[in-house]
Amino acid sequence: MPTRFTVLGSGSGGNASYLETEQTRLLIDAGLSGRQIRLRMAQLGRSPETLDGILLTHEHADHMQGLKALCAKLEIPIYCNRLTADEMRFKMKTRLDIRQFVTGEPFEIGDVSVENFPVPHDAQDPVGFHVKTPDGGIGMLTDLGQATRLVLERVRGASALFIEANYDLNLLQEDTRRPWAIKQRIMSRHGHLSNAAAAEAVETLANGTLRHVTLGHLSRDCNTPEIAREAVAAKLGQAGIDTLQIDVSTQAEPNETLTL
Repeated sequence: MPTRFTVLGSGSGGNASYLETEQTRLLIDAGLSGRQIRLRMAQLGRSPETLDGILLTHEHADHMQGLKALCAKLEIPIYCNRLTADEMRFKMKTRLDIRQFVTGEPFEIGDVSVENFPVPHDAQDPVGFHVKTPDGGIGMLTDLGQATRLVLERVRGASALFIEANYDLNLLQEDTRRPWAIKQRIMSRHGHLSNAAAAEAVETLANGTLRHVTLGHLSRDCNTPEIAREAVAAKLGQAGIDTLQIDVSTQAEPNETLTL
């Protein structure tokens, strides 16, 4: 059975993705409600009871709010680093099966090898993942203020990439609901990636094995799927790159399943 990857939902209100290989079934983040994760997995003919683990990028609610509902009864292992685990225990006060990893040290779950690495974001110890399966790698870059050279090198060689495209700079600057201090935080090195920054990162990675790009974590107010997709497509077009499939994830429903 080929590896399958599905973004169950992504946005400011919650993020979760599902990865399945012949031997292993994983969630990457669980930021939707437990009910929504169950419903969206059911659309794939799957259920949380079959999960071998949940990979956690960081402790913000839009990446872990479904953990309590899913894991308190099902005892699904949660893989995260120590600072994320400490913060999660403090916030949730629920007995969880936490399998701590050391940031930067790879580990294995079934037939999947998980490489992790630090990313700049305003959390305790946020990480990105390069999840290597028998059919190819998937890079997960969500919630980072800057796609540094180190970060891009860690996902180089992946077949598929999930990358944050949080905001359009003009829409953010014109937004009247956010105070200037919040805008500064979003645009900072430890905030979120703009469409332009995501486009630059994708262009940098586009000359190797990369075939599929999914843009995620779009702001409700300061971005649209059309603007995000066009920003990346235009950047790639200027570089003469036409080999990538570009998808945009939404909060409301799962993306079409990607087969590696």
